[in-house]
Parts: sequence; structure tokens; C-alpha cells
Amino acid sequence: MNILPFAKTALKNLVSAPATRQYPQQPRVYQQRTRGHIQVDMNTCILCGLCSKKCPANAITVDRAGRTWSIERFGCIQCGYCVESCPKKSLSMQQAYTDPNAKKSVDTYEKAPEPPKEPAAAKEPVAAAPKGTESNA
Repeated sequence: MNILPFAKTALKNLVSAPATRQYPQQPRVYQQRTRGHIQVDMNTCILCGLCSKKCPANAITVDRAGRTWSIERFGCIQCGYCVESCPKKSLSMQQAYTDPNAKKSVDTYEKAPEPPKEPAAAKEPVAAAPKGTESNA
């Protein structure tokens, strides 16, 4: 048996830094181009449904009548097609992954109802005196 390669590895491990992170104390720093999870801005979303049509995993559901946008986080494959197809750019990819969970869940976002538009106040035209009725005093 050759003990020398094992001794070399053991000494290297004793003097080098650990290969793992201390997770709760040192959270992971993601790279710039990491695809994490989809984030939606409901203020700019027009509920057009293009994102749900482009989603290959059918993880996104748009309900125009109910004014809701839903995503099944564990069904999403983080491909980014929905982000690319959004005409108002209300979808974005965040660099953090979805938190682990024991059950699959659907995140539903509701769009706030738009305030009713005030009808234009009907301005009554100023009545002009009919011609020929002016009196010369």
C-alpha cells in the first residue's frame, strides 16, 4: 500500500479552508446570470395572457375576468420565455431560487381594480341671445 498520496490529501485538508459554506451565517451569493424565480409587477401587468401561452410547462395562469395572475412555482422550469414575451415588461427573473416547501403551492396575485373614470362634465354652452331680439334703448 502506498500511504504517501493519502497523507498528502490529509495534510492539504487540514491547512486549507473548508469546501462548504456555513449556510445560515453565510448566504449564497448568486452569479449575475442566475435564473431564479419569476417576479411579477401587477401595477404594470395588463393581464394579456401572452406569458401563459409561451410557458412550456403551463405553470402560469392568467384569469382576465377575475383579474388574477397565478404561477405554480414548482412547475416553473425557469426558461425565461414568459419574461421575453411580456409586452409591458412586468415579469422579471430574480436571482434567488424558490424556497423549499413540503407541498406544491400556487402563488396568486390579484390586480387592484381600476378606479372608475369620471365622465367628462357636460359643459352647458353659454346661451347667446337670438339675433334680432336685441333692443336699442
